Amino acid sequence: MSFLIRVQLPDRPGALGAVATALGEVGVDILSLDVVERRSGIAIDDLVVELPSGRLPDVLITAAESVEGVEVDAVRPWAGVLDTHRELELVEQVAADPAHGLQIFTDGVPKIVRSGWAMVLSVIHGQSHRVAASFAAPETVAGELPWWPLRRATILDPEDPWVPRPWRELGTELAATPLGRADQALLIGRPGGPMFRAAEVARLEHLAGIVAVVLRN
Repeated sequence: MSFLIRVQLPDRPGALGAVATALGEVGVDILSLDVVERRSGIAIDDLVVELPSGRLPDVLITAAESVEGVEVDAVRPWAGVLDTHRELELVEQVAADPAHGLQIFTDGVPKIVRSGWAMVLSVIHGQSHRVAASFAAPETVAGELPWWPLRRATILDPEDPWVPRPWRELGTELAATPLGRADQALLIGRPGGPMFRAAEVARLEHLAGIVAVVLRN
């Protein structure tokens, strides 16, 4: 079974290799690696791994944290595509079918930023409405959005009062970005975490900006 494991590790030569070795010693196969963020001597990496049959996910945490200075942020099942550089492919799909471009973009975003779901929202008379939603997006829609209108991509507090109760109960981490128009924004959710990082949100903002231009043209 495949899992996504997010680790914090010292940003120094050999640290990632030591984690890979520790995982390999317990029979874990690393399928892909994505550098999420680097700051202040710390690296945040996402590893998609294959866990041997019969082994519990706890072994991933034990093995990774056996390396000095390494902390595991989260472990969750992963069934996504392994290639982590699909932005251009998604933009091409949107450009090829602009009539359905917004839905295509919303469906594709979770695979790129490794979120559980995405939805495009608009606000009419102070109430939010879904314009498009990906597979697994919750049916519950927030009413009032205190962060609207959105000027820049931002990480949202999942415990704020506006967040619907079902989202909070699932421990859903949230982030949002403008989508080229004052009346639209893209909201993404990651049930169970891990929390979104600044580098991930910046990546999302750039991608949304490109797609907005494609759709406008």
